[in-house]
Amino acid sequence: MKILLLEDDYLYKITLKDFLEAKGYSVDDFEDGISALNAIYDKRYSLLLLDIRVPGIDGYEILKDIRKNGIVTPAIMTTSLTNIEDLSLGYELGCSDYLRKPFELKELLYRIEYIIKTHNFKSSENMININNIYQFDTKKNTLFKDNKSINLTSQEIALVSYLIQNKGYFISIDSLQNIVWEGRDITYADIRMCVQRVRKKCDKEFIINKKLVGYKIG
Repeated sequence: MKILLLEDDYLYKITLKDFLEAKGYSVDDFEDGISALNAIYDKRYSLLLLDIRVPGIDGYEILKDIRKNGIVTPAIMTTSLTNIEDLSLGYELGCSDYLRKPFELKELLYRIEYIIKTHNFKSSENMININNIYQFDTKKNTLFKDNKSINLTSQEIALVSYLIQNKGYFISIDSLQNIVWEGRDITYADIRMCVQRVRKKCDKEFIINKKLVGYKIG
């Protein structure tokens, strides 16, 4: 899962980047608005983290420009501004959330995971083709193999659904615990067992893992 980070404070930017990459995200970081805007048009991101006051063009102008041109990637604005008129402008332009500086890194993580979870399945198509064998019906929350439904428990469906939303990216165990298990007090072994049960019902390569990184749909 790729995130664009726009932050002109170098040390703060590196702190955020290192934290997010440790959680399994891929992060492209920028210090000026023009470079960030060009990258948004050149690449595909799952989320934008936009500081408002940056050199070149500010976070508001970036958001205004991309929304005008049909880019609906969710965006979190980060700012030390407290004026309600300043905050309301971001929502009017189409941001998903605000984080007022200074903020806790855990709060940032929870906001990111919630926004991605609620955004990624907004599609007019109910059936998602995972590959030539598997399809997932987002309306019925049903996984199909060769057009035959697979009997998964509600927890297994939640796991598969979230991995499909982030298809192609490794998702950390911490992220799975926070999103799929909603922060409940479970062990990493519980998550691994759930993955193993899905593999037995599908194929061993359906969910692949990378040590110290996480899981993804293969």
